[in-house]
Amino acid sequence: MKVLLDLRWFFSERKKQYSIGITALMIVALLQLAPPKIIGFIVDAVAKDELTAEMLTRWMIILAVAGILMYVLRYIWRVMIFGSSVYLARVMRERLFTHFTRMSPSFYQRRRVGDLMAHATNDINAVQQTAGSGILTLFDSISTGGFVILMMAFSISWKLTLIALLPIPVMIILTSYYGRLLRNRFRVAQEAFSDLNDKAQESISGIKVLKTFGQQEEDVESFTKRSEQVVKENMRVAKVDALFDPTIAGIFAISYVLSFYFGTRFILSGELSIGDLVAFTSYLGLLTWPMLAIGFLFNIVERGNASYSRIQDLLSIEPGIQDRPNAVSQLPHGDIVFDIDTFKFPDDKRASLRNLHFTIKQGETLGVIGKTGSGKTAILKLLMREFEGYSGTITYGGIPITRYKKECLRQAIGYVPQDHFLFSTTLGENIAFTNPKIDPEKIVAAAKSAHIHEDILTFEEGYETMVGERGVSLSGGQRQRVSIARALLMDPELLLLDDSLSAVDARTEEAILRSLKEERTGKTTIITSHRLSAIQHAHQIIVLDEGEVVEIGDHESLIAQNGIYKEMYDLQQLESIVEQGGGADE
Repeated sequence: MKVLLDLRWFFSERKKQYSIGITALMIVALLQLAPPKIIGFIVDAVAKDELTAEMLTRWMIILAVAGILMYVLRYIWRVMIFGSSVYLARVMRERLFTHFTRMSPSFYQRRRVGDLMAHATNDINAVQQTAGSGILTLFDSISTGGFVILMMAFSISWKLTLIALLPIPVMIILTSYYGRLLRNRFRVAQEAFSDLNDKAQESISGIKVLKTFGQQEEDVESFTKRSEQVVKENMRVAKVDALFDPTIAGIFAISYVLSFYFGTRFILSGELSIGDLVAFTSYLGLLTWPMLAIGFLFNIVERGNASYSRIQDLLSIEPGIQDRPNAVSQLPHGDIVFDIDTFKFPDDKRASLRNLHFTIKQGETLGVIGKTGSGKTAILKLLMREFEGYSGTITYGGIPITRYKKECLRQAIGYVPQDHFLFSTTLGENIAFTNPKIDPEKIVAAAKSAHIHEDILTFEEGYETMVGERGVSLSGGQRQRVSIARALLMDPELLLLDDSLSAVDARTEEAILRSLKEERTGKTTIITSHRLSAIQHAHQIIVLDEGEVVEIGDHESLIAQNGIYKEMYDLQQLESIVEQGGGADE
């Protein structure tokens, strides 16, 4: 029952609805006591030959009124209790979703998307059942069972009632044991479902790669194994679940046998009438549901307990990056100074950045070049405060970025990542993502600056074209340019392009860079790239090698240094000549 105590906050919030629902439930439980007693009176009247038409009519009217009242009250408690449980599901989903948006990238590095989705679906459904069917079975079993037992004891025979209830403690002990087994097995089953969910999400997202490499059969086999594991774990749950009903029904059968045996003896001794025994057995029938409800209650509550603890474990994780006390709430502007001795990504033993010391003047463009894994993206992620824990400082406008509120810092930054994520909506809405109500003319202007406008016009529906999930209907270069347009629409103080021109041709790249230079006067830009053509116009260029700055300067001065930058430049020039079909002497 721990989960019911953990949900006190919700029951308190919805106390009006639950109070009405539980009250209606208890009144129904009282009204259910009338039919067996009335039947008992009628049987005795028939046995004594005292039943009249007037008496029968009166009892039938009472039964009809009780039936109508129970109909209305059952509708009320269903709306109040089940309606509240649906509301709980909404609250829990909102909490989870809000929590997900607050989490740092390190959180998503350690957790799979499918697992998080399982928390937001199966686990929340199990908790919802606890707040709905769980509360119903709890109070229905207590009220109906309690009232029926009292009616049996005080209006018929307390001795027969005590005899009939003798097997009940055995049932309680067994169902409690089943409940503990069920909780443990259900948690394992939920984890297996999370694994399957993640596999499905990953396979669907990577279907093009699977088909390209002809790995469909292997992937289906892998999915089948996970699916079989889910079935196996749920069968283990079902085997425990299946024990409840037979156990309760078997013990209740013993109660019936005891009731008939001793009830008959009491009739023979004159302690009971035939009508009393008929009424008693009818009440015993009413008691069947409360006893079964105890089994259902253990089932529902233990499932909810396992799921709620999984959700709470997730919600208890604090964001890795949080605002400091008295954080600065202004948008940053000014020079950016990197003064970092070392930085390691979480769970990474090797330092990703070392001895990083340079300054970016306001309004200048910084180019960052280096091999894959040299630390280019790490610089941008630190600047956006996606990661901390480095030795040293990064200041923006003379203030350490850790002192800015995250919201203010990120509002000043337009970021175009390597992985160009587009939402399953229209091209126009993707570009206007940060400001959905912005003037359409500004959307077009941003698209023109990113040199995607002409491409958009070739689509039949133009800016209203649906791009599909993750922009699947667009080419890599088109997705890059839509992402650039989205960032440019913000008109950010700082624009970060993380290898964001790799999928466009040289002419388009040159046009985009020219637009950036013309339209971002006085604003800072950082461009990381493998291609020197994307950064050679920059005011300052840093060359990274294994996380360290090995060369720094503008294009001309780096060429003159005759170092790594010059080697990369010569190599890319040669590659360009070869691609054009020329010779080295041309």
